[in-house]
Amino acid sequence: MDNKSPLKIAFIGGGNNSAVGYVHFSAAHLDNKFQVVAGAFSRNKEVNLQTAENWNIPKERVYTCWQTMIDAEKSKIDAVVVLTPTPHHTEVILQLLSKNIPIICEKSLTCGVDDTKKIDAIYDSNHHFLAVTFNYSGYAMVRELKHIIAHGQIGDIQKIHLEMPQEGFKRPPDIAGKPSSPQKWRLKDYDVPTICLDLGVHLHHLSSYLLEIEPESTCAQFANHSEFDNLIDDVNMLLKYPGGVVGSMWMSKTAIGHRNGLSVRVYGTKGSAKWFQLNPDELELNYNDGRREILDRAGQCQYANQLRYNRMKPGHPTGFIEAFANLYADIAKALHAHIHANKENSEYVFGFEQAQHGLALFEAAKRSAEEGNWQKVIL
Repeated sequence: MDNKSPLKIAFIGGGNNSAVGYVHFSAAHLDNKFQVVAGAFSRNKEVNLQTAENWNIPKERVYTCWQTMIDAEKSKIDAVVVLTPTPHHTEVILQLLSKNIPIICEKSLTCGVDDTKKIDAIYDSNHHFLAVTFNYSGYAMVRELKHIIAHGQIGDIQKIHLEMPQEGFKRPPDIAGKPSSPQKWRLKDYDVPTICLDLGVHLHHLSSYLLEIEPESTCAQFANHSEFDNLIDDVNMLLKYPGGVVGSMWMSKTAIGHRNGLSVRVYGTKGSAKWFQLNPDELELNYNDGRREILDRAGQCQYANQLRYNRMKPGHPTGFIEAFANLYADIAKALHAHIHANKENSEYVFGFEQAQHGLALFEAAKRSAEEGNWQKVIL
């Protein structure tokens, strides 16, 4: 296959009743990098068929059983996108790895480190392809921030603070005018609390992506503020990184007034930077000499001014789907390299190793909350 042809992918999960299916479908197609050609979209027969009809998937390539689909489609596709609930990921991933089918997996990879060890037993990074979709690093100004940090513009990094407050357990959102109650699997905690699988893994990914180091230890406080008993829905974490860097994470599903308050603040010896997801095209910079700067795609960007991040000129804000599409474009490039046996690493595509680090971090947070002390991150 040449690098200009769309890669053919099949979905497992991601039907009309999915929280993320349409997002993946839209992002995968936005830059003509992928084409969804088959799927087992839902266990619900009606939803499965309706999804296929909406996306113009031929009926003969719609399956009621994902195992059957894998066997029937493995020679016709370039990758499978795993969009089932997280507790189901391990079973699907193990099957796909055993057949050496490239995998694009919705976060979180699994529910905990024990599951990642099952995957690690057969996963070979030199042989398999496994990408996990941490999409917030697809925003152009987040990538600009990484460039700024890497080139020492705000000095040596001293601290990072990440937040992702949401209100979904206090005020469930309507989507397209229809109530969107939490999915049943999200109302149970696993080896890692589900809020960490939903929100925390994004914060971990952003910190690892921007700083290129992993947290070594954490001190955490868990809370329940919703009507869902015995479910962690608010998490505060202090973090220690190598080299004396410190940080914090706050994630919540009971923060009334926040639809998605994702923000990143990074402080260095020369200045600081702040990025807020609801204002994604702007990056706030402050310097020791008192200068304050708002950088956007029309400014003096060294990175975000690339054509690929400017589908429309500045002043026409980019958003969530575009950021996801940026990641899918990167995954396409990495997958083409894999298909052609090119071992070139991608600086934007992350898979098994980082996912495992994140799950280990949140298992350490769980131990910390239970024991009331600092806990080391143990893989």
